[in-house]
Amino acid sequence: MIQLQSLTKSFGERVLLDQVTWQVGDRDRVGLCGPNGAGKTTLLKMLAGFDEPDAGEVVRPNDLTIGYLPQDGLAHAGRTVVDEASQAFRPLLDMKAEMHALEQQLGDPGVPEAEHDRMLERYSHLQERFRLGDGYSLDLKIATVLRGLGFEPDDFEKMADHLSGGWQMRLALAKLLLGEPGLLLLDEPTNHLDLEARNWLESYLASYPHAVILVSHDRYFLDAVVTRIADLGLRTITDYVCNYSQYLEQRDARLARLREAKKRQDEEIGRVQEFIDRFRYQATKASQVQSRIKMLDKIVRIEVPPERKQIHFQFPPAARSGRLVLELDAAHKAYGSKVVLDTVDLHIERGDRIALVGHNGAGKSTLMRLLSGAEPPDHGARREGHQVVMQYFAQDEATRLDPTLTVYETLAAGSPHTMVPAVRNILGGFLFSGDDVYKKAAVLSGGERTRLAVARMLLRPSNTLLLDEPTNHLDLDSKDVLLDALMHYGGTLIFVSHDRYFVERLATKVVEVGGGKAVVYPGTYEAFLWSKSAKAGAPSATAASGATGAPGAAGASRRQAARPQAAAAAPPPQDYEARKRDQAEQRKRDKAYKALTARITELEARIADEEAAIKALETTMAAPGFYDDHLASKAVIDKHQAHMWKVGELLGQWEMLTAEAENSRPQ
Repeated sequence: MIQLQSLTKSFGERVLLDQVTWQVGDRDRVGLCGPNGAGKTTLLKMLAGFDEPDAGEVVRPNDLTIGYLPQDGLAHAGRTVVDEASQAFRPLLDMKAEMHALEQQLGDPGVPEAEHDRMLERYSHLQERFRLGDGYSLDLKIATVLRGLGFEPDDFEKMADHLSGGWQMRLALAKLLLGEPGLLLLDEPTNHLDLEARNWLESYLASYPHAVILVSHDRYFLDAVVTRIADLGLRTITDYVCNYSQYLEQRDARLARLREAKKRQDEEIGRVQEFIDRFRYQATKASQVQSRIKMLDKIVRIEVPPERKQIHFQFPPAARSGRLVLELDAAHKAYGSKVVLDTVDLHIERGDRIALVGHNGAGKSTLMRLLSGAEPPDHGARREGHQVVMQYFAQDEATRLDPTLTVYETLAAGSPHTMVPAVRNILGGFLFSGDDVYKKAAVLSGGERTRLAVARMLLRPSNTLLLDEPTNHLDLDSKDVLLDALMHYGGTLIFVSHDRYFVERLATKVVEVGGGKAVVYPGTYEAFLWSKSAKAGAPSATAASGATGAPGAAGASRRQAARPQAAAAAPPPQDYEARKRDQAEQRKRDKAYKALTARITELEARIADEEAAIKALETTMAAPGFYDDHLASKAVIDKHQAHMWKVGELLGQWEMLTAEAENSRPQ
């Protein structure tokens, strides 16, 4: 469908592609991979026709339509969101306008009969073309794509001028998808999408009827969408017919073979060179020496890309926090008339790894600010546990860097002395090398500042991390450094990320934020999606337990608050007989009260056992590869759900008994 023929592209002395021949067929879904600076964006621009090769050519069929989405920089103005999206169907809209004009003219009795017949024929022709172009379902198509990418129906009539940069890019992506070009070129299409929109886009692209070439730093997205990987490196393109995870295995195996071949070649060249050096000036060996010199000249030297240094990093140690880390009790937060969080209860314990999910604008960042203490709730309370040492990485963390410090000084400042030797390694892992470390923070790009802010966080001791979209602007290698560090982090982790792979590997609980609420789902993100689909229309386990936080934790908090307390004995009445009757009644009440408290204590022990079983199952569910065996994982998930419902049932009994005990408590 589209071909590169002996294509060469360079910038100055730096050659990106050298005599490359490559092709993409119809319905291929290709992921472009390679180190930063390998030329992925440049290749997309050449395929789109926005850049020209230095030599060779890009061969395209005459009827091929190409749609290109850059990383940023697109803006729309002058139309509403729905009108702008409709521009993808400009020919059909023109047909529709002409048909409406003809309808008006055909209704005019003054039109001559011959002209009337000509207009009627034209109208019939347009109507058939409009029908074949699926014009009568335009509104449905537009609404489906806009809603899939996160636009609410209320947004459709808003002026595009008022959209932020991220939403402008979503609108540009919607127009491309609706236009269905024969070749779709996407440069980081997930940069401005939340998890729900990414999931929708995965499904859409997986069934896209034409070819797709994309660049993405989202590993899960690549696995779900692409069927080929084009690896850019060493001035050429190497094809792997597989998804991204399989590509990593095949690439590493290929590089291992290549390095072994280069090692053998270097050894052979060394032996030949040694012979030449040894006998160069002996007349009896002159012909043999010349033969070997010519042989060396003909050898095509094997090139091997430099090995990517694997950086493994551990956070500096911090004091262990208490069991309770953070708690929100009936927290309410509103901005003007817009209520973002409405009486949210959330209980976070030491060791929790919680992912906050929800569509953009649902209140994830607001909840993070409340948890971090950056903003107080309007009503309700925030409680922080014993010896909590917290780091909060906000979305705008990059803007808080001191512009007068260099990259190296930014990392070294505030870091423990024992961590200073690790500064260079961490900088390399986040793509700061050579003289880059001496740049002032003031001259860094937005992406570089974000990477530096993430790197700085890794060197500071804490036992509680709150991270609001730390993966933005990170490439795959930098994400791996951060992910590896967080997987070995021994403290409490609460984070927002739109990278599905990142969330799947880290989260042991998912908190869904939306509609003013925060609902906890134990387990991984995959378990959360399964639970959402399996329980559609049925009350969740957390709802059954009457808590919006973790069932056991919130239940324990409520049990502690509601547990009946012993009351002081009432003064005896003066009349002897009456006093005896009152004493007998009191003994009966005391006996009944004692029996109730015993049953309450027994229930609390059973609830604690159930909660321990849930905790153990959650650990199993959070293990890598848990969902590989569908039957085995389903059995564990079913068992987990059974325990959750049991906790809800026991909590219901406990609440009923505590209310009864409160009413019968001795006066």
